[in-house]
Amino acid sequence: MPTLTIRNLPEQVHAALRLQAAQDGLSMEAEVRKILTEACKIEKKSPTGLQNLVDQLYNGKKPTNVVEQLIQERRSEASKE
Repeated sequence: MPTLTIRNLPEQVHAALRLQAAQDGLSMEAEVRKILTEACKIEKKSPTGLQNLVDQLYNGKKPTNVVEQLIQERRSEASKE
């Protein structure tokens, strides 16, 4: 299993991790492993959830004519070659 070393960890973060680990009854290593595992979980998004994410990203103003613009750009670049 891979190993991760973290240098220059702020003292406040170290102390908070130590406290959180103690409260959870875990070693600091186990606590950090739990936090990283949870933070890196890849969840399957529902189509509706994904659509909502796209709507938020574009703030309700979805781009139009994207394919046509890409084709025009490519043709322009090709004519310069």
